[in-house]
Amino acid sequence: MARDLVPDALWERVAPLLPVPKKKKKPGRPRADDRAAFEAIVFVLRTGIPWEMLPTKQFGLSGMTAWRRLEQWTRAGVFEQLQRVLLNELGQRSQVDFSRASIDSSTVRASKGGPFTGKNPTDRAKAGSKHHLLVDTKGQPLAESLTGANVHDTHEMFPLLDAVPDVKQPRGHPRHRPDKLHADKAYSSRKNRRGLRRRGITARIARPGIESKQRLGRHRWVVDRTNAWKNRQRRLRVRDERRDDIHFGLLVLGCCLILFRSLQT
Repeated sequence: MARDLVPDALWERVAPLLPVPKKKKKPGRPRADDRAAFEAIVFVLRTGIPWEMLPTKQFGLSGMTAWRRLEQWTRAGVFEQLQRVLLNELGQRSQVDFSRASIDSSTVRASKGGPFTGKNPTDRAKAGSKHHLLVDTKGQPLAESLTGANVHDTHEMFPLLDAVPDVKQPRGHPRHRPDKLHADKAYSSRKNRRGLRRRGITARIARPGIESKQRLGRHRWVVDRTNAWKNRQRRLRVRDERRDDIHFGLLVLGCCLILFRSLQT
């Protein structure tokens, strides 16, 4: 079952990115296998089970060991590097389409609170966080961010656009900016439109009282579908991690799994 979660093709891309473990000063219990730890992390991400309930016999390590490895790899930026590797592979195959991009957010309850949480206006002011996603024409994640649930979507437009890495192309220079950006009315402001013009991006943002979301939705629906794909990974439906860096690491890893699936099609 674990090998089904992390096929060889995925592990071959992850393994070179992992930091070299420090040598132990004193002999002790052998270090848990990195692949087994990664498989355990993906298992928790997919199933949403608590770390302490990880089936130790199946993976050969405890849930806390898997969590500590997740913490180490999050600090080292492993999952952001993996996303760049996958995007570059897709880009070189002409499978990243920058002609249009779409942006949107989804809100999750933060059961334990922590940084980057806020009162969720759609959930009786309970603590929550927002996942912000920027996707290409096909719905493939280009960048993601984490904020409190009370942060307005408009504030994350440019941080997301500027976070897109340079993606290699079959010919010519790498790309990191779309030709057009589709967004709903939450992103409509003069400041955002001016900022997009400065970046050479055509704004396709619904204007309140003028354009219907149905008309623009024929291109923007892909980000809603990607949010649905993200939420299939149950650990991302509710924020159970108090630490924002750990939760964000799982969010990036979840997006990497979506990109990896695109490589296999």
